[in-house]
Amino acid sequence: MPFPEDPRPTTFSLLIVPGITVAKWSRMWSERLPEVDLEVVPAEAAQAATLLADQVDAGLARLPVDQDTFHAIPLYTEATVVVVPKDHMLAAADEVTVAELADETLLRPLDDVLDWTGGSDAPVTVAADRPATTAAAVEWVAAGVGVLVVPQSLARLYHRRDLTYRVVTDAPTSSVGLVWARDRYTDLVEEMIGIVRGRTANTTRGRAQPPAAPTERSRRTDARRGGSSPRKSAPRRGR
Repeated sequence: MPFPEDPRPTTFSLLIVPGITVAKWSRMWSERLPEVDLEVVPAEAAQAATLLADQVDAGLARLPVDQDTFHAIPLYTEATVVVVPKDHMLAAADEVTVAELADETLLRPLDDVLDWTGGSDAPVTVAADRPATTAAAVEWVAAGVGVLVVPQSLARLYHRRDLTYRVVTDAPTSSVGLVWARDRYTDLVEEMIGIVRGRTANTTRGRAQPPAAPTERSRRTDARRGGSSPRKSAPRRGR
């Protein structure tokens, strides 16, 4: 007689968008669930919603997301920086304000995650041509076409030796969260929630842990109490 198939999944797919690192959480997953492979799925930010809807189990993505379709747990907020050539006048400061970006030419790649054009307090000139990607926009900065405002992790990801970046203290920021489709919640999603929230393996909301083996001391205690049989509740009276 054949054995029934094991219904437990052996893989958990986790989407990540550019700039997000997952090494720490991946290591914790491997330690806690060695029997389930963590499949990291890199994707562009614009593709995240489509993939999260029905193709991956969860993702580390930029917020906000459609709350009718997804659940999200905010994890952290990134500083926003301006990427400039090393010899640019803004590079002389430790940090800058939005007002100091006035009169700069702002590059807005098609995969821009901030969707910011300067606002009334910073009359920047937005370049008419839009680079296809943030990586391409960084190349344009190096060529002297303009400056680029992005989350700090993207400035690090696409770093060039001839460029630098400075924090823009009052610019809009980008938050990152754990996201999953409302109709795709599973025990493994709960495991990932526990990992990113810092729960220990024994936390009650994680996987059920096997009961600890009784010690000699606990046996003696049970014997004094008349055994370890569960106490029966008195029957409830009907109303």
